[in-house]
Amino acid sequence: MPRPITLFTGQWADLPFEEVCRLAGEWGYDGLEIACWGDHLDVTRAASDPSYVASRKALLEKHNLQCWAISNHLTGQAVCDNPIDARHEAILPPHIWGDGSPEGVRQRAAEEMKTTARAAAALGVDTVVGFTGSSIWHCVAMFPPVPASFVEAGYQDFADRWNPIMDVFDSVGVRFALEVHPSEIAYDYWTTVRTLDAIDRRPSFGLNFDPSHMMWQDLDVAGFLWDFRDRIYHVDCKDTKLRLNGRNGRLSSHLPWADPRRGWDFVSTGHGDVPWETVFRTLNSISYNGPISIEWEDAGMDRLHGAPDALAFIRTLTSIEPPAAAFDAAFAPRQ
Repeated sequence: MPRPITLFTGQWADLPFEEVCRLAGEWGYDGLEIACWGDHLDVTRAASDPSYVASRKALLEKHNLQCWAISNHLTGQAVCDNPIDARHEAILPPHIWGDGSPEGVRQRAAEEMKTTARAAAALGVDTVVGFTGSSIWHCVAMFPPVPASFVEAGYQDFADRWNPIMDVFDSVGVRFALEVHPSEIAYDYWTTVRTLDAIDRRPSFGLNFDPSHMMWQDLDVAGFLWDFRDRIYHVDCKDTKLRLNGRNGRLSSHLPWADPRRGWDFVSTGHGDVPWETVFRTLNSISYNGPISIEWEDAGMDRLHGAPDALAFIRTLTSIEPPAAAFDAAFAPRQ
C-alpha cells in the first residue's frame, strides 16, 4: 500500500466521531488521525476500557478506515506554557483545568499525556502527535532583553516536564511527534535542534512535519526534512498562502483568520505556496513511509468541499516515485 492518506479530525470535533468516519470513508480517505477531544477519543477510557477501544475500532472498520496516529495538541500545550490563562481554559477539558491554578494545570496535563501514550498503545497505534507548550515563547521578541540564562531555563523546564512523560511513552512502545509550530518550545530550525538536544535526543521523541508555519517564517522545508530525517515520525499537510505586500506582516497583526490584511493564511492543500512536489520528493529521499495526514484549516472554503479537494491533490503526488524505483524503471531492460 502507498503511504496512507488520513484526515486529522481536530477541525471536525464539533461533529460526532461516527459522522466524521462516514464522511472520510465516503471521500476515500485511508484512515483518520484521531484528535483526543470532542467525542472522538477519550484517552482515559481508551487506556482502561477494552470495550471502548473495540467500539472505536469497529467504527473505523465500518467505514473502511484505519488509524496510525492519535493527536493530543490541546492538553500537551498546557504542560509547559507560561502563562496559563483563559485561553487554556477554553481548550482544556474541565478535569485538566480544575481550579485553574497554573502549576496544577501543568501537572494534570502532564499526567494526561502519559495516559495518552497508554491509550495509543491500547489502540495499537505507535505515534502520538501533539504540542509541548513553552515557558519562553512569550519572550520571542527578545525585548525587554532576555538573558541567555532565561532561555536556558526554558529548555530545562521543558526537559524536566517532558522526560517523565517520555518515560511512559518508552514503557508502552509509543513515540511522540512534536509539531514544530509557533508557541512551542520548537518553532523553527534552530529551536528544533535545541529542543532535541535538551531531551538528549531520546529516540521516542521526534517530529511531526507540517510545512504551513515554516513557509511564513521563510524556512527551507526540504532542508528541514533532510536534516531531521531520522526524527520525522509523522507528516501533516496544511498549506499556506503568503500575502506580504508591504502592509500585511508576517506576524499577522493580531487579525483574525481570513482577514485580508493578514500577511498569510491557511488555504486548502494544493492552493497555497508550499512546494508540495519538492516536499514529496524529499520524503521519498529520506524513505518516509508513514501516513500523510490532511489538516483542514482554510477559513475561506467550505470544509465539506475542501477536504475531498485536498485529498484529490495529495493523491496526484503518489505518482512521484521513490528514487530507487524511478531509477530501476528508467533503466529496466526493454522487452
